[in-house]
Amino acid sequence: MDRQRQDEVELEKSVRRLREKFYGKVSIKRAVILMRQHHNDHDLVCRRIILFKDQKEDTDSEDEESLDDDPVALRVVDKLKQEEEQKKKKPKTDPKNDEDIKEVAQQMKVLQLTEENLRMFNNAQKNLIPPTNRQFSCQSCDNMWWRRVPKRKQVSRCRMCRCRYDPVPYDKMWGFAEFHCPTCQRSFRGFAQMGTPSPCYNCQTPVLPSFIIPPRKTPGPRSKHQHSCFAEDCYNRREPHVPGTHCVHPQSRHRNGLPKVIHPSEEHDSTGSTVATCLSQGSLICDIDSLILEDLQEQDEEDNGEGSN
Repeated sequence: MDRQRQDEVELEKSVRRLREKFYGKVSIKRAVILMRQHHNDHDLVCRRIILFKDQKEDTDSEDEESLDDDPVALRVVDKLKQEEEQKKKKPKTDPKNDEDIKEVAQQMKVLQLTEENLRMFNNAQKNLIPPTNRQFSCQSCDNMWWRRVPKRKQVSRCRMCRCRYDPVPYDKMWGFAEFHCPTCQRSFRGFAQMGTPSPCYNCQTPVLPSFIIPPRKTPGPRSKHQHSCFAEDCYNRREPHVPGTHCVHPQSRHRNGLPKVIHPSEEHDSTGSTVATCLSQGSLICDIDSLILEDLQEQDEEDNGEGSN
């Protein structure tokens, strides 16, 4: 990556993070200007906005900084604006005059004191973009994956077909599950789908899974017990089995010639109400800056290699 491209990527990462911290309420151009002024230090700018938000409005306004001689900044502005215009059904017109940090703070100051806005300011002060681990699936590619995504923007892209998806609903998730038996009070783990009971290894009571465990939360040795459930096609079926049900264990799926995807994700229908989905492509092991850089590189691959496998 040449130096100018690296500068552009670092600027775009910082702009996206600043806007995500304030739920997209900072305009793209103003965010670019602020990152240029403060050398991509989005944490410093965030703290200054919070600081000035509680001060009285300054009647003296500074002239808007020009980006005409900054091709890197102009490319980032154009790219992010094009993303928003493509997502919004009714694009909003940009303000005639963007202001500096103090004006952004004044805009934040007049927001209603709702629970969501209060949480936004608290997270911004702590330099946090709250994540959550979600399961995604693509039926056409028979592909399932997990991503750590922002709680308010739960979207991920299939790396095989590049289509963006909403997460699998909680009540349809499948995989390695946690169980708590109400009869013998025993906890155990095994493959299951939410809403489908499995027998307790101790007392044989049918138990519904409590939740599906993301892959990184299953360290250490697996259970010594062999998988067994009430599904009709389970490779180690328990009786009485439930007709018409399918076992989610990979060994059963493979033996029965069934696809990996048990419940497909819905294709994402963007409303344009949030910042670009770059922040949605988090694996469960990387830091947020690495995730953003990874997503930007993937977007370059899409632009330069459409139609390739």
